[in-house]
Amino acid sequence: MDAVRQAIEVALGLGAEQLTIWQIGLRAVVVYLAAIALVRLGEKRFLGKYTALDVILGFMLGSILSRAITNSSPFFEALGAALVLVVMHWIFAVIAFHFDRFGTLVKGSTRELVRDGEIQWDAMRSSHISENDLMGALRASAQIDDASQVKVAYLERSGDISAIKRDKDERAPRVLEIKVEDGVQTVRVEMS
Repeated sequence: MDAVRQAIEVALGLGAEQLTIWQIGLRAVVVYLAAIALVRLGEKRFLGKYTALDVILGFMLGSILSRAITNSSPFFEALGAALVLVVMHWIFAVIAFHFDRFGTLVKGSTRELVRDGEIQWDAMRSSHISENDLMGALRASAQIDDASQVKVAYLERSGDISAIKRDKDERAPRVLEIKVEDGVQTVRVEMS
């Protein structure tokens, strides 16, 4: 176990006075992966309209490139670390495109907030979205002012709420059954 710890210290240059370009690149990879995990814990509302990958790339690029500008890190090494991040971002995006499970892991998944006019309270609670937040998003995205008018609404991976209106026919009463027994007509109707 001690050998593993020493290998990690050498690979990352922990305690070294000067880092090699490889150590800076490896540090960028480790920080990038750790940042994805941390931002994913923060959920969608923390990110606004961007995925975890995009937010992390923006933060880290800004930080690394500012160090190159202010000379708090060696210039070419800082640019190399920034290049490593951009390449990793591109690779992760390609992998997420081809493998949905990986995309869900790093970008999150959609959550169904409304189904057939009914608010899905468990999804709302786990997404930390209040009814007021939902109604504001429904008004903004679909010009709907009542959840009963919604066929389906999702909290998207980007943090946006998207909605599809119910057809007018879906909200109208539907005749399910008409029968006549002993001179009495019975009509069974379903109300949406």
